Amino acid sequence: MKLQLTIFIAKAGEIMEYTVHPLGDNAVLIELGNEISEDAHLKVQTLTAFLEKHPPDWMIEYIPAYTTVTIFYNPFEFYQLSDGELPFDFICSLIKPLMEELGENKAMEARIVEIPVCYGGEFGPDLNYVAEHNGLTPDEVIDIHSSGSYLVYMIGFAPGFPFIGGMSEQIAAPRRDTPRLKIPERTVGIAGMQTGIYPIETPGGWQLIGRTPVKLFRPMDESPTLLKAGDKIKFKPISLEEYHHWEETEQ
Repeated sequence: MKLQLTIFIAKAGEIMEYTVHPLGDNAVLIELGNEISEDAHLKVQTLTAFLEKHPPDWMIEYIPAYTTVTIFYNPFEFYQLSDGELPFDFICSLIKPLMEELGENKAMEARIVEIPVCYGGEFGPDLNYVAEHNGLTPDEVIDIHSSGSYLVYMIGFAPGFPFIGGMSEQIAAPRRDTPRLKIPERTVGIAGMQTGIYPIETPGGWQLIGRTPVKLFRPMDESPTLLKAGDKIKFKPISLEEYHHWEETEQ
């Protein structure tokens, strides 16, 4: 079996390159870029939008990430259809025409989601560290963090956990040397050049700067996660009093 297959397609005067990797015997990973960027994200969004609108009969589900889309399938069904051909080789022959059908990589209208955040205090025990690490005051960190426009690249790690890009380098901070065993749900953190929100109580090593009263993971709802890849986020500073009022209305 091939370890991977790189395919080139001429589209709209440009050459599109993607690589297909096998993931066990029931999935393939389609690599659309080799670095995190809005260009790679746009390709991922284009493919996932196509799969959502035109799901192949053989697809079980798909998972978008920073630069890749993983597609799951039934290997036994494929083996029966492929006349003895290995499932990976057979699925590669199906993916190429699928990729050729994709439209242009056009920016889609992003949903803008405002996330209120109560910064510092018991909700953000690492706010002072992030400020000192960057030679700033805590208020300056809050101003910079809440003035940015952020892009949700992917959901992962925990149910509804958004990996968010676009944060200013001015407030970047390394992960903690020793992760915490419990981080309260809805806590906002920073790790490197990324910011994120813990949707459930979980261990984690990010620097914690605040908390939102908004629930990100709602398992009983038809759409269980508030955020999705492609969303744009704006953080809005709120007071402790506003936080508790908002939290009461969320119940």
